[in-house]
Amino acid sequence: MKKQQTATLASTFDGALATAQHGGRIAIALSGGLDSSALLHLAHAWAKQAGASLYAFHVHHGLSPNADAWLAHCEAQCAALGIGFEARRITLENARKSGIEAAARKARYAALGAMCAEHGVQLLLTAHHQDDQAETVLLQLLRGSGTAGLAGMDAANTAPELLANPGLVMMRPLLPASRKQLEAYVAQHGIAHIEDESNDDPRYARNALRHTVMPALARYFPGFQERFARSAQHAQSAQRLLTELAEQDLAAALDGDCLQVAKLRDMSTDRAYNLLRHWFALRGLSMPSTAWLSEMLAQLLEARHDTQMLVVHPEVDVRRHRDRLHLISKLPEIAGTREDQFDDSPGQDFRWNGEASIDFPDYGGVLHIEPAEQGIDAAWLRGQYLTIEFRRGGERLKPAENRPTRALKYHYQTLGIPAWERGRLPVVKTQAQLLFAAGIGMDCQQMGQGAVERVVFRWESK
Repeated sequence: MKKQQTATLASTFDGALATAQHGGRIAIALSGGLDSSALLHLAHAWAKQAGASLYAFHVHHGLSPNADAWLAHCEAQCAALGIGFEARRITLENARKSGIEAAARKARYAALGAMCAEHGVQLLLTAHHQDDQAETVLLQLLRGSGTAGLAGMDAANTAPELLANPGLVMMRPLLPASRKQLEAYVAQHGIAHIEDESNDDPRYARNALRHTVMPALARYFPGFQERFARSAQHAQSAQRLLTELAEQDLAAALDGDCLQVAKLRDMSTDRAYNLLRHWFALRGLSMPSTAWLSEMLAQLLEARHDTQMLVVHPEVDVRRHRDRLHLISKLPEIAGTREDQFDDSPGQDFRWNGEASIDFPDYGGVLHIEPAEQGIDAAWLRGQYLTIEFRRGGERLKPAENRPTRALKYHYQTLGIPAWERGRLPVVKTQAQLLFAAGIGMDCQQMGQGAVERVVFRWESK
């Protein structure tokens, strides 16, 4: 029976890689545990037959006192098989905020992606199996996940945000196999492996399921892992259909980098949620909860047309402007800035001495002074005391001789500059006159043309 199980395991592995694109190089993620040790030997046999180069990459987390011994074990196993080996030591960041499990996972995959890039590997194999899939589906169910979470792990996928390696495909060739099959394979071939003591720590959610819930399920529902895997496949199918629908809706609603609010209004709530989740995923943003989406959609659709809507996401600000939905990267705080409001803090006085640019960190950018055929007389400008500041209210600007002098707010509205940007755009003036408004341009009343040296201002936000 064991020989039959191990033969089935080898055929499962070979079948998974039959159509894989690997470019003659593959790598496995090797922890040294039972699962990845079985994967190491299966991949070694396959690589010899296929004539492919095989690498094993190990990540040293430094969390266990046995971590150095595990690294040495993996290195020795690979040396005995003639497999290229590399290890990477990592330091966990933000572990308190995200938890040790999440921080370790993020750092581990980033290290694996980096090692694959350094060795020109385009296909990375991991040892996830059917029992892992069952645990994943159950965890996602307990978290209240939707179809994307209940779909569990794919047989193969790219994860550029996780691996920091857009060209790398991560494959799980043992996903159809059970842990019992792996145990039988390791026993039959006498494969040495390590035991990670953290796998017995019930403080970690996956371990709690593995040691308490899963045995109970196996006792009362034998073979539940296969049925969970089948449910995951159904969820994957449903998610593919939802993604297809979202892609069609996005193509119809997208306007540049924005979404047309009118298109969202015409959709059912569920369809709008599906589109928004897809849009967030494409932008590489963390997935918002249903409650958050509900609040955002309610504000978006119910607020008055001229309301400056703002919904805060941990990574972006969600805003509405001219019936378009914008995802705006969070900008650094600048003292004195308020959306479409006036600033009463003192400005910063300066003199221009011929510099090509002047850095104004308190105003979030750089003022460039550039030669121009039509501009301000440079000699006159050198003699002026200048002030840079945010709008105080009442400023007016004449952009061209054939255009009237108007309030800055009028110009901003005409140019379509959203309110959240206006408060971050400074003006430059003398004691008597406004010379320049960032986002609009120069005031023409001090402009001229001729043989004298002339310059114009240009503002660059940081």
